[in-house]
Amino acid sequence: MAEQLTDKALLKELKKLSKTAPDASRRELARLCGYVKTTKKGEEKINVAEFYEALLEAKGLNLGGGSGDKRRGREMTYRLTVQKNGQLLLGSAYTKSMGLEPGDEFEVKLGYKNIHLVKCGEEAES
Repeated sequence: MAEQLTDKALLKELKKLSKTAPDASRRELARLCGYVKTTKKGEEKINVAEFYEALLEAKGLNLGGGSGDKRRGREMTYRLTVQKNGQLLLGSAYTKSMGLEPGDEFEVKLGYKNIHLVKCGEEAES
């Protein structure tokens, strides 16, 4: 399996392919530039979306969140829903963005229709 081309190497290869294979489809271009994976069943999966992201980035356009993180997941919405068991689940994206570490402790302060989490050892902001 070929390495995924990025940046100048990707643009150079696409320029070359426009001359040698002018009728190539988007999927074929993505495959020729290394944006293909083999599934557990041995089937070839072409990742056109990742190919286009790399192409945009190579041309100087970054439409992502700027985190550089290639993992997929939900976007932070700053809203939580009480689960069926009555618990609130605060995802890792929130804790990472705040620089929290495993074992950090908080005091729960209840207000009228709000909850404040105050890190133990820090003064509450007014």
